[in-house]
Amino acid sequence: MLKRAGRSTPDFQASDAAHHLHPFTDHGALNAEGSRVIVKAEGIWLWDSDGRKILDGMSGLWCVNVGYGRRSIADAVHRQMTELPFYNTFFKSTHPPAVELSEKLAAIAPPHINRVFFCNSGSEANDTVIRMVRRYWALKGQPYRNVIISRQNAYHGSTMGGASLGGMGTMHAQGGLPIPGIAHIAQPYWFDDGGDMDPERFGLKAARALEAAIHQHRPENIAAFIGEPIQGAGGVIIPPDSYWPEIMRICRAHDILAVADEVICGFGRLGTWFGSEYFGIEPDLMPIAKGLSSGYLPIGGVLVSDRIADTLIKDGGEFFHGFTYSGHPAACAAALENLRIIEEENILAHAQDTAIPAFARAWQSLADHPLVGEARSAGLLGALELVPSKPSRARFPAIGDAGMICRDLAFENGLVMRAVRDTMVIAPPLVITQEEVGMLAALARKTLDDTLAVLKRERLI
Repeated sequence: MLKRAGRSTPDFQASDAAHHLHPFTDHGALNAEGSRVIVKAEGIWLWDSDGRKILDGMSGLWCVNVGYGRRSIADAVHRQMTELPFYNTFFKSTHPPAVELSEKLAAIAPPHINRVFFCNSGSEANDTVIRMVRRYWALKGQPYRNVIISRQNAYHGSTMGGASLGGMGTMHAQGGLPIPGIAHIAQPYWFDDGGDMDPERFGLKAARALEAAIHQHRPENIAAFIGEPIQGAGGVIIPPDSYWPEIMRICRAHDILAVADEVICGFGRLGTWFGSEYFGIEPDLMPIAKGLSSGYLPIGGVLVSDRIADTLIKDGGEFFHGFTYSGHPAACAAALENLRIIEEENILAHAQDTAIPAFARAWQSLADHPLVGEARSAGLLGALELVPSKPSRARFPAIGDAGMICRDLAFENGLVMRAVRDTMVIAPPLVITQEEVGMLAALARKTLDDTLAVLKRERLI
């Protein structure tokens, strides 16, 4: 058992239960079981306080794109902390890390995007989207354009604005959500909702739900549509190829803004800088976070198209929005070094040429397992749909039980794999090697075997 400052795992767990409220957690259940105490990480691997080595199949929380243990990022942050640990970007002030990161993001963003508004997380980025979209239309003399259309089962953060944009009923059931002016349409989830329809036809049908919602709420009231290129926390919902081109056609036909939430898909997750590039989306706004710093320090932002930025700058006066830590110098330093690593180590090329093809083959090989109704992947995102009986796509009677069993067994087997209801999702670091992909697939298959055995023993299948 690994100890830190003389403290054991049970000691950490007891203090955690006494003082720490976790995000998205049933605290009664967690405290009865005890938290997992993670103490060390290197590459794609974690170690817990009992010395167990675990393959981090979720890149922390979809974010540690360049892997753990990057000394140069720590060094860059240390240098910045000794020189200028903090100054704000209010009051006509800036500092070199914020300027240099803005320059870098403009260089890698699509050509029509040249500015960034900094914040500290994806949630704050999406709150900023709401403010910026509505401000834009007010400046255009159309203040009644304030309805933003999102999707059911989408995830855009957990602040009041971000959770409202998201389409998760469990979140909306707490806290009086969503806020006014947010509407939701069906998601492009072929496995659950496509029935016998061809995926491409289904993609068009799902996209055209946007047009129906525009007419329902009246076109003159619609400000924007927001969507993740791939819905991550919703279960790695990969839209059919027909979906995004039709969404963009509808947005342009009705002159509504298109927002591509790049918090998960950005910075190499799909083998491209952004998910918008992967799907051919031409967004007006792009919320970013997570892979921007590979999670080494909290930082987020909104990449802003020239169309919107020019209006805010020329016609807007003061934009009454921002955060104390917008463009925090140490966080910007971490992001700059992270982006340098991605470029100089050719990590996008490694992902495209090595990691993604190996992952796609290995992940698809799990499709033959008796529990798997579908194995799907795009880039370094993957999902396994757990079903009680193939080839039927029917779900387990108690939705989520199989997924929780599978998730917990994955940890026991040394693999971080997340459960979204009965969908197992994964997003390993971009630096994963072919050998490590093989290890990941072997651990996933063992976990599926163990899950099947438990489901049979408990008569859940």
